[in-house]
Amino acid sequence: MSSLTLKLEPLTHETFEEFGEVISSGDSGGVELINYGLTKCHVRQSEIDTLDKNGTTTMRLFDTEPIILPYRLRIMERHPLGTQAFVNIDCNPYVIVVGKAGRFDLDNLKAFVGRPDQSINYSKGTWHHHSLCLNGRTRFIVIDRTGPGINLEEKRIPENVELFVDF
Repeated sequence: MSSLTLKLEPLTHETFEEFGEVISSGDSGGVELINYGLTKCHVRQSEIDTLDKNGTTTMRLFDTEPIILPYRLRIMERHPLGTQAFVNIDCNPYVIVVGKAGRFDLDNLKAFVGRPDQSINYSKGTWHHHSLCLNGRTRFIVIDRTGPGINLEEKRIPENVELFVDF
């Protein structure tokens, strides 16, 4: 049996750009005051793309229980017909495990730790693990696609491979 551990890296726009977009007020690229000066609208935006094959955009609440590191990964997934945004609404860090869109490659996965003030939007087809959070229960508003067509593909990690994520 082989064993592989993905070390968590800080989540930044630069380290995550091949997998999607980081959504964070600290890196927004500017602020515009709206609603008579009561609201700061952060200029940097993330595009939600869900219309392939007559899809529609859906918003859901994911309520995730925390994990303990090291954590063994068993499956990865991707959504080829639409982006998928995870908006962290609690003050907890979380774990993001990703691989480039295209053919699944176990040897090229990356792991990031998202700060409580950061959210993400996966690009179409980006391989990713389901939501993982640290320290406590974390809720995410998830904006993704529903509709016709197959928009979920899963890849199981082979039984003879132990794949962990850790600091």
